[in-house]
Amino acid sequence: QVQMVESGGGLVQPGDSLRLSCAASGRSFSGFIMGWFRQAPGKEREFVAGINWNGGRTDYADFVKGRFTISRDNAKNTVYLQMNSLQPEDTAVYYCAASSREVSRLRRGYDYWGQGTQVTVTS
Repeated sequence: QVQMVESGGGLVQPGDSLRLSCAASGRSFSGFIMGWFRQAPGKEREFVAGINWNGGRTDYADFVKGRFTISRDNAKNTVYLQMNSLQPEDTAVYYCAASSREVSRLRRGYDYWGQGTQVTVTS
């Protein structure tokens, strides 16, 4: 019912920045909670950031350490993840997700998922 497409990933050096975008379609976007998760090879998918319907509430994983910022533009049906001071351990496939319920750090709290975009941080 809801389709999402991530973009903006790439290969960067430590300390560089990237902005990921997730464009949603198929259903009204403004009422959804949105989140970003990531999954490195051999690792479980983990929560990165979440944002409520109007952007007034955000939540971040501890390992972000203030480096990442989640935002949304409901008029464009798009959620963003600004990633600064990237480190090699940030290397992963990044997924956006949507929930009709509430901001959550748990995978089961989200109903719809994008296909992911690769972020690689290496020197």
